[in-house]
Amino acid sequence: MNAAPHGFEQKPLHSSARLISFAVASPHNSIAQDEAAQLVQNLGLTQRWNKAVPALYRKSGVQRRGSVLLEREEGDPHARQSFYPMRTDEKPYGPTTSERMLAYGLHSGPLLLRACREALDKSNLPAEQITHLVTVSCTGFQAPGVDHVLFENLKLPATTQRTHIGFMGCHGMINGLRVAASFVESNPDAVVLVGAVELCSLHQQYSEDPEQIVANSLFADGAASAILTGRSQKQPNWEIRSSFSVQISNSQDLMTWKVGDHGFAMTLSSQVPLRIAEDLKAPLCKWLSQHGVSIEQIDHWVVHPGGPRILDGVIDSLQLPPDSLAASRHILANHGNMSSPTVMFIFDEVLKRNAAVNESQHCLMLGFGPGLHAEALLLVKPQQAPQ
Repeated sequence: MNAAPHGFEQKPLHSSARLISFAVASPHNSIAQDEAAQLVQNLGLTQRWNKAVPALYRKSGVQRRGSVLLEREEGDPHARQSFYPMRTDEKPYGPTTSERMLAYGLHSGPLLLRACREALDKSNLPAEQITHLVTVSCTGFQAPGVDHVLFENLKLPATTQRTHIGFMGCHGMINGLRVAASFVESNPDAVVLVGAVELCSLHQQYSEDPEQIVANSLFADGAASAILTGRSQKQPNWEIRSSFSVQISNSQDLMTWKVGDHGFAMTLSSQVPLRIAEDLKAPLCKWLSQHGVSIEQIDHWVVHPGGPRILDGVIDSLQLPPDSLAASRHILANHGNMSSPTVMFIFDEVLKRNAAVNESQHCLMLGFGPGLHAEALLLVKPQQAPQ
């Protein structure tokens, strides 16, 4: 008998993990996309690319995005940040990686702390009950890391067990939630705090490579947090029913994220949407069928917007209604691609748009990252029992 295709042989995760609260946080300052294009032009691109950048930025699907590097909300865009200087012969590639990592250490902790505090407040649980902490980030490295910022400011127990999900890209939060669900599955009394923070604006590249310019046009900063437990709650919460992972074949070089001397550099091939459209549906449907669920039974889609064409690829692959990913497009337009936290911003938007719906529901969370890998979670909200 031939081996099953890659991704099919995995055992689905059966978990009673309940997502009891979550929160998102954006930088205090943001910038309109046309102003962001002006800033890039000011970095010293050749005349050819200076003419092309505004059109490329308009096609990104982003209208506004936040950055911790913006020093104020209004005013001349060139005067609102001082981190990226005009290109010079002495410094043709902008800040060094070490300079960018210093900025990561300064800004990542406070942004993540805001999201985690709000999630704790919403949960009505004291910080002393947290048993596990899972942190997620792919845009910076430091040790002690952002987990210690949370220990110090939230007064987490000294015995809280830590796990870090690093350098996995846009689906990192999905992996963080999967790890948290596994902790709860092994110990229903566990209370797991998951936090993701990304400062993508630290990695603006002084480059005229078309793929890099497209990446520069999409990415932004943000943070998200969630609390999972197996304990019964008075109100029905979303349960993480199963998780899924599959590598898209022949795609290893289509999306990459590498450490360079002047920040982290991304490649994002125009072939990514096509590969998703060709290879996603069969393994995803097989996984869902193992849980008695079909594509048509998914009530809410939380799809990471790697870019507008990636959303189009998902719609084409799964034959979804055109408006099924409206929440993803809304977050892309108003916040940009914040990498790993983005799915929680979309989840928040989906719930706001469906606040009056109380019956049993299915939600599918889906993201893509270097590899090319697709990661997914099936969330179920049980029907509320009569009072």
